[in-house]
Formats: sequence, C-alpha cells, structure tokens
Amino acid sequence: VANEGGKHWTVNEVRALIHIWSDKNIQQQPEGTVRNKRIFEQVAARLQKVGIDRDWKQCRTKYKNLKHEYKSVKSAQDSGSTSKSMKFFNELDAILGHSTMEQASKSDNDESERPPEWTEAKSEKDSIG
Repeated sequence: VANEGGKHWTVNEVRALIHIWSDKNIQQQPEGTVRNKRIFEQVAARLQKVGIDRDWKQCRTKYKNLKHEYKSVKSAQDSGSTSKSMKFFNELDAILGHSTMEQASKSDNDESERPPEWTEAKSEKDSIG
C-alpha cells in the first residue's frame, strides 16, 4: 500500500514498531476509536527514543498495513491454504491472534486460554516497571 514519506521501513524499524505495539499499555487503548492520533503519537515518540524517526501518520499507516496483511494470511491459513505467508507473522500472531475471530467465541476473562508466554511476559513487564 502507499509508502508515506517515501522511505521504506527497515526490518529493525518494523521490529521496534511491533515491540512497542505489543506493550500492554498500547494494547489497552481503544483501537476502534476514529481519532487514534494520540496512540500513534505515543508510538512515534517511543520509536524516536530508540533513534527511529517516524511520524504518527507513518506509524499508523505501517500498523494498518501490517494488520491487514496479517489478517489476510491468517484467514488463508484458517481456510487450509499454506501458500500465503509474511515476514512478521509470528510476532503479529502473538499480539493479534487473541483479538481476531476466536475472541467472539471466548470470554475476555478466560486467561487459561491464553498462550503461557503472555502470562510470563506480563509478569516480567510488571516486575521490571
């Protein structure tokens, strides 16, 4: 899709974006809100702290593109196709895997259904903070 700013995202930049995006504080913010500029301003500010110069619009565009590609690959896999894949699928699946179709059939309070690495990551982040 459109490459805002004319500069491709490097693998390290995408990894940093995904890492920030996986933060529970970012995750808990209302994704469905139309005015989500504030969330992406926070993401851009955190990227700048690690030397990555992207504005909030670039972050939002990259996020939307990654999410769209992930959903496309995920639905292909769910229908039995293995021909579609993407570079950061596993990282995105750890974040988005819980919020796609399966969420409709699960209760939000049922932590036993979550992968063990989420629970570990959560307690690890809590103890660092």
